[in-house]
Amino acid sequence: MTRAFYIGRFQPYHNGHQYVLEQIAKKVDAIVIGVGSAQLSHEQQNPFTAGERILMITGSLQKVRIPIYVIPIEDIRRNALWVAHVRSMVPPFDMIYSSNPLVMRLFEEEGILVQSPALYERQLHSGTEIRRRMLRGEDWEHLVPPEVAVVVREIDGVERIRQIARNDCEECELQR
Repeated sequence: MTRAFYIGRFQPYHNGHQYVLEQIAKKVDAIVIGVGSAQLSHEQQNPFTAGERILMITGSLQKVRIPIYVIPIEDIRRNALWVAHVRSMVPPFDMIYSSNPLVMRLFEEEGILVQSPALYERQLHSGTEIRRRMLRGEDWEHLVPPEVAVVVREIDGVERIRQIARNDCEECELQR
């Protein structure tokens, strides 16, 4: 059995992630997905909780025909130990798929096979772009699987992003 590992923050999970994982699923027998920075939420760069991101991912991958394991992984802030930390938190895997240069380097240094998947319209399909669109009231739902939009609506995620993006000074200016 060939089991691959794929990690991301998924803030939010989007069509680019979906495309990559569907391609990986054609090549392996199972996928372990690491939800990185699992301890972070309610921040501009990390608005969604690990649990919310897990709902987004599992809902979006229901039709994939291989086993998928979605595991939250907290940061440890020590890159030299990070791969060992990840391996202690997830089921065993044979290879990792990543396009993140630091992630690729850390796993390569540990002798783990790293594959760099083809990205899907990276400029458009990025968490940064989707959060920017949510914040500004622009169209974003076409950039995520329908199951993600359902989760975002269920948790009032767009309003969360707008609220956490405000600061006290903006509130003061609005009241003047």
